[in-house]
Order: sequence, then structure tokens, then C-alpha cells
Amino acid sequence: MVKRTQKRPWPEANQACLVAEFARLRNLLDPKADATRLPEAEKIRGAMDAPPAIDQLTQLFGLSRFERDILLLCAGVERDSKLAALCGEAQGYPQRVHATFGVAMAALPDPHWSALAPTRPLRRFCLVELDGGKGLTSAPLRIDERILHYLAGVNLLDSRLQPVVLTPSPDWIADDHRTVAGLIAQALDSQTPPAIQLCGDDPQGQEDAAAAAAQAQGWQLFTLRTEDLPPQGADLNQLVTLWEREAPLLGGALLLQCGSSGMTTAARQLAERAPAAFFLASREPVRLSRAALRFDLDKPAPADQKRLWQKALGPAAAQLNGALDVLSGHFRLSARTIFTTSALTVAHTGAHESAELWTACRSLARPRLEDLAQRIVPAAGWDDLILPEPQKQTLRQLADQVRHRLKVYETWGFSDKGRRGLGVSALFAGGSGTGKTLAAEVLARELALDLYRIDLSAVVSKYIGETEKNLKQVFDAAEEGGVVLLFDEADALFGKRGEVRDSHDRYANIEVSYLLQRMETYQGLAILTSNLKSTIDKAFQRRLRFIVNFPFPDAAQREAIWKRAFPERTPTHGLEPKRLSQLNVAGGNIRNIALNAAFLAAAAAQPVGMAHVLEAARLEVEKIERSLTEAEIRGWL
Repeated sequence: MVKRTQKRPWPEANQACLVAEFARLRNLLDPKADATRLPEAEKIRGAMDAPPAIDQLTQLFGLSRFERDILLLCAGVERDSKLAALCGEAQGYPQRVHATFGVAMAALPDPHWSALAPTRPLRRFCLVELDGGKGLTSAPLRIDERILHYLAGVNLLDSRLQPVVLTPSPDWIADDHRTVAGLIAQALDSQTPPAIQLCGDDPQGQEDAAAAAAQAQGWQLFTLRTEDLPPQGADLNQLVTLWEREAPLLGGALLLQCGSSGMTTAARQLAERAPAAFFLASREPVRLSRAALRFDLDKPAPADQKRLWQKALGPAAAQLNGALDVLSGHFRLSARTIFTTSALTVAHTGAHESAELWTACRSLARPRLEDLAQRIVPAAGWDDLILPEPQKQTLRQLADQVRHRLKVYETWGFSDKGRRGLGVSALFAGGSGTGKTLAAEVLARELALDLYRIDLSAVVSKYIGETEKNLKQVFDAAEEGGVVLLFDEADALFGKRGEVRDSHDRYANIEVSYLLQRMETYQGLAILTSNLKSTIDKAFQRRLRFIVNFPFPDAAQREAIWKRAFPERTPTHGLEPKRLSQLNVAGGNIRNIALNAAFLAAAAAQPVGMAHVLEAARLEVEKIERSLTEAEIRGWL
């Protein structure tokens, strides 16, 4: 019976190979040692399924035999006390238990002076560290801790590269992105692969496509964000050098994700110096001095998002078909977000409910616009909006167009020839207090969307280019979040372009032209309000889907507004909406009068009566620089 010997696992065999190499070095430092009893590293190596770590490292960095032995000597000093003691004896100082270049030159075969040159691998890739406080031959030589762990069989990312995060290959990816990933993999299948530039508005999709392409090449993808980069200088140089070393050790590709901070100077320096298998992800193209190929990756189109929802939800999708149309039409989500949202909804509710899915999407897609916009929580409904029926009907049509965008644009094919002009935009024109902002709230509540009122004082800047930059941030974030944008009192921002008399006029016209372009391509719902429609540029009016005129309320409408002016819980006595409607003011003024009257009544510990309303009315009309007529207040008291 033949006895079959079982191969040792690679970690165990790798350790045995290291022990044999250390024994060989001891013999070189101590000629009196018994070489016949040394373990044979070649026999151990021959029985291994994969080369030992020291051989892999030698091949990856092109180490010479002498450089390989220097690295082993430095590792042996850390792990073999006898070898450390021999190094001290070789220097004539037994207490100096560290390797030096002098000891290596004297004891190791095939020595060459260039082994510790800064351009050679040992120092170029920080495999060893040289104490610069002493001469080159006598300075202590120490192996880098990361390399020592690698030789011992532990291959983990260097702890000094904490901002660099492993990006797993995606379990799900949009069909278009999978196709792009295949094209990227083909481009990378060369001896000198180019840098890959990924442009578009889907950072997660860019990472997923890059990870899929890297996996096809047998690489791991690591992601680094520009906001996590150290500033230019020694720290950035160390990060670049360490990644140049980590890339071959881990079989890694690096993706630099340009987020909110954009393409900084430090990011550009890294992009120019990073080794091959490098991805640069940004919203807009970036010009690089190195060879690069560009691929566009935007968030999936509504029809693709619907297919992703159906895949993520599985059998439950059939019960939510109509809801999926609305979800896909409103929100622009990446494939990863869709599957994550689906899983979270199941975990919290135990089932997929359209309301829960909508709430989750709305929360995840909510943009961060606090510096440039005010988020308004809509509370008003259709009953609170007092308008003539034609205007209300127009507003309902506007809401219907927002709801059924997916059916008309995608299913019925209106988006086949381009997506420009498919956004729903409206101008609400009318005097102050006629209900323009209130109508925007009603629409946002009806559509269950977030409403953001743009703070024009924060958007418009006197500095050239800053206004466009701020507006770009507003529109980009709004498109991702499926929000309602409200440009309140938009005359200053969307006004008519004028004749160019100086540079200020020229740049003002550029701002308006930029807005015209964004309004044409904006995919969400944008509402502009203006007291005077005539002040809005004609080109804007042509691009607006709806123009709703808000008339000054007549007596019947004012009576309806007064009936809703006081909440049900407010104590009142003797209020007559018919007589109050004689007051010729807009709905916004009526609300102010009602609120002030409530405070007057509260201070007097009385229910709100006609006398309180009269006093509040006098305050309000003084504010708008007019006086009460006898006809308006006849019969109030």
C-alpha cells in the first residue's frame, strides 16, 4: 500500500519557507554554523501550490537577489532572535540587534551599492525604512510593518490608507451600466491600460460599473473620495507612494470619486501619478495629461428604474405596478439605492407597501440644499386654495402631468428623441398675497414631494460665475431628489435680458442664458412666482409648460377665505365672513389680519370678535400704506 503524503496548507508552508530562509541567512552571517542541518527552502517551495510570499513580493517589485536577501534579513531580525544577535556581532556591538546595509554588503551574496538608492524598489516602495540620522552603511534598516505582515501571509490594506475603502463587486447593476462595464473591461485588457474616466450624475453607478470591470480583470476595486484626500505636501506624497505599493500587493484598482469638493489640486495630482488600473469618477469631464478613456454613466432612465424595482421587489412588484410607475417617474435613484431601499422596507414593514416605499425614496433622495434653499413642509390642501375654477383646473392638470410622466415619456415614446424640454415648469403670476406660494404647497402635498423655496439672496452673487455655480448646485440636487423647486419672487433672477452696455450687462445676460438651458433640461417640477408676468423674459415664458394667473379675489372668494382664516380650535364670537369680505385685500393680508386679531383677543382673554379684527385690519392697511374706507367696515361693530 502506497502511503500518500498530504500537502501542507499554504500559510503553514509559507511559514516553513520563511524559517528556512532565516536559517540560510544565519549560516551566511556565522560561517561556523552547521549547513548540513539547514532546512531546504527549495524543497518546501516545490511542494507548495502557490509561491511563498517572499517570491511573490520579489516578482511584483522586481527585486534583485541581493535586495531580496536584504528584505529577508530585516524580516529575520524582527522574527528570529538568533539572527538578530548575529547582526549585532557582525557590527562589533552585540546590543545593536538590527540589520544595516554594511552587514548586508559584507555577508550577503551578489551585493550592489544601488540596492538602497531612492529609485530602487526597497526605498521607492517603502519596503524598508532607513534611519537617516546615521551614515548609509551603519544606519539601522527596518522592514515596513505592512511588508512584514505580507511575508507572514497576512495581506491587508495598509492602515495608513484609511480613507481608501474596498468597494465590493455589485450583486445588482443597471443593464446599461453592465454594458459599459464590459466595454471598460475590454479597454483595460492591455499591457498598459489607460486611466478610465467615468462621467455622469450617478456616483454609485460609477462605482458599481468600475467594480464589475475590475472584477472581470481579477482586480479588487478600492474607492477614495476627494474630500478625504490630504492637502498637497508630504502626506499626499506618502498616500500616493503607499498606493503604488498596495496596488500590486492587493491586485487593486483605485477609483477616485470627485464628490462635493470637485476636482481639487490634490485630486488632480493623485490622478496624474496613480498607477495603472485607475478610475476617475466625476460629474463633468476632467482634462488629464495622461492617456484616458471616457465613459458616461448617468442614473438609470425611468423605464430602467422600473425594471430595477421589479427585479428588487420580486413577486411583490406585481401588486405595486401603478406605484412603481410613479416612483420611477419622480425619483432618480441609482441601482444600488433601489435595491437597498427595497431591502430596508422589507426589514421594517415585513412587506412592500407603496406608501413606505415612497417615504423611503423621498427621504433618501432629499437633497442637501440648506445653504441655498428653504425646505417648506406643505400643510395646505385643495380646500385651502381659493381660486376661480379655471385656475384650479390648470393646477390639477399640472399635478396630473407630474404623476403620469413615465407613461407619456417612456411608455408612449415622447422621450425617444431626447429628454430636453420634458420637465414640468410653471409660472404663477399675480399680485402679492393672491395665493401663489400657497398653490405651490398644495401641489407639493398633493404629489407627496418635498418643496424647496430658493433663497435668491444666497443664489445671486456679484462675482462672475458664482450665480451659475449656485444655480447648478440647486438644479443638480433637485433633479436627484424629485423635489418641487419654488423660485419665489423670481423677477430678479428670471428677468428680461437687456442690451449689453458694459461687462455687467454681458454677464447678467449669461446668467439668464444659463437658466434658459437648465430650465429646458430640468427633469423635475419648477415653479416660478412673479408679481408681474411682463417682467419675465419671453424666452422663459416659451419654455414654461403652464402659466397660471392668480387674480385678486372678489367678494365671494374673500368670504370663502375668511371662513377658513381661523382654525377650528380658535374661540370666536360674532364673526361675520360676509361683512368681513367687504375689506378689499388679498388672501395673504387676510391671513395676517386673522393672526393679529387672534393675538389681540388672547391678550384681552376674550374670544376673537369683530372688534379685534377691525383693530388688526387697521394695522394691516397702514402697513400697505392705505386707509380703511367706510364702505369696507360698514356694519362691523
